[in-house]
Amino acid sequence: DDMNVLFIVVDDLRPVLGCYGDKLVKSPNIDQLASQSIVFSNAYAQQAVCAPSRVSFLTGRRPDTTRLYDFYSYWRVHAGNYSTMPQYFKENGYVTLSVGKVFHPGVSSNYSDDYPYSWSIPPFHPSTEKYENDKTCRGKDGKLYANLVCPVDVTEMPGGTLPDIQSTEEAIRLLNVMKANKQKFFLAVGYHKPHIPLRYPQEFLKLYPLDNITLAPDPWVPEKLPSVAYNPWMDIRQRDDVKALNVSFPYGPLPDDFQRQIRQSYYAAVSYLDMQVGLLLNALDDVGLSGRTIIVFTADHGWSLGEHGEWAKYSNFDVATRVPLMFYVPGVTTSSVSQGERVFPYRDPFGHILGLVPQGRSKKAVELVSLFSTLVELAGLQVPPACPETSFHVALCTEGASIVRYFNASEEKVEEDKNGCDDTYGCFNEGPVAFSQYPRPADTPQWNSDKPKLKDIRIMGYSMRTIDYRYTVWVRFYPNNFSANFEDVHAGELYMVETDPNQDCNIYNSTSHGFFFKKILG
Repeated sequence: DDMNVLFIVVDDLRPVLGCYGDKLVKSPNIDQLASQSIVFSNAYAQQAVCAPSRVSFLTGRRPDTTRLYDFYSYWRVHAGNYSTMPQYFKENGYVTLSVGKVFHPGVSSNYSDDYPYSWSIPPFHPSTEKYENDKTCRGKDGKLYANLVCPVDVTEMPGGTLPDIQSTEEAIRLLNVMKANKQKFFLAVGYHKPHIPLRYPQEFLKLYPLDNITLAPDPWVPEKLPSVAYNPWMDIRQRDDVKALNVSFPYGPLPDDFQRQIRQSYYAAVSYLDMQVGLLLNALDDVGLSGRTIIVFTADHGWSLGEHGEWAKYSNFDVATRVPLMFYVPGVTTSSVSQGERVFPYRDPFGHILGLVPQGRSKKAVELVSLFSTLVELAGLQVPPACPETSFHVALCTEGASIVRYFNASEEKVEEDKNGCDDTYGCFNEGPVAFSQYPRPADTPQWNSDKPKLKDIRIMGYSMRTIDYRYTVWVRFYPNNFSANFEDVHAGELYMVETDPNQDCNIYNSTSHGFFFKKILG
């Protein structure tokens, strides 16, 4: 029987979710999905910024192949006319539908979200999306501001609603149409929150009393962090409430009380998102398709909440590159669902709900570039071949191998006996590796360090994450021919996960790193 696909992608969501062990967040609907899914606890984006990440996982190619590191080029013209994941489903008899932010809008998806290549009908964008950055946040003085921290009364908003509420309504409408027409579908739903501004219905603040909110475990800039690795969070500095704080450039810091407010609002926005996901999955039950639909839930990248003295994304740390990733596959991650059985009854984030444990969990390091081949394999379609070394001329191939082979969550026991190591690095698990990268305009933080345009990129940070370590080298990059010179290393970072899970202690300079360097070139 043919399986539908429901692909949920969230903007800027790091894994602060109950199912990822976060004790503070209330995310009962996503946790319920996780309890029926295989959950990947070490999943990473290829570049921690919206457009490059989305083009990468939707084409199954890395940023060096899409040649998109900023927002200003369309890969089909600029790099190669690559097939996308929704295009492949469309060519294989699926109705493909896009709701909300799936491709990044603008040049990078040809001002059309790559329609008509990728989608059967023109993509839906909420009508209230255009007010996202307007002055809609009421200050203590009663005036309206364009703030970062922005709890609102929804009835006072333009249109009396918010973009993610509209996206949920449209996605539910489309599910009903698909059910009525008996069409098999690939439905992508892209949610905006918790992307800034942190604008959400104000009642969600009740879930997170400020007294319960802590600062990041490491709210300072690490002593041995190379300056090229730091991102100066320019986007939040543009907001009225942050501007008013007159924070020094580039290292800040933000006042502690304001840090707590940002963290509180990020959590509140996640619970608001959870409610939307809950309503969407409940509707999938309503139309009776939960037993015939594969669901994937992920994000385009993470978001730093004060770790390393940083905010936003734009870096190679886990807080920016690590994402939630789970797959619900009826009959595979769960027992098969009988007709009319409810799998995803809506759960109220304001109710008290016992934590649900994920069905299966994999600690393997995996990458979003694998989504294309993974979803295609789960749907029973022919998996596209692996790309050759240079693939600019190859329309259909992927640079991310399917991760379906990790779904049987019997994790192999890591050899406890580490005494058989000859050299220092022989003890590392030869597991899979996740690669991320981030461009910089200079060795020190500039006004454009977070989002350099292609022509201004001078350095590329290539980062490799395994279960044991994160290794990053910042090397000279030539934007005119998209090449990196690994002979010209500007800085390096090495963090050992077991002893330094927050990546605060860079031991690059006190290590011989020939071993790691060889692997990153591999």
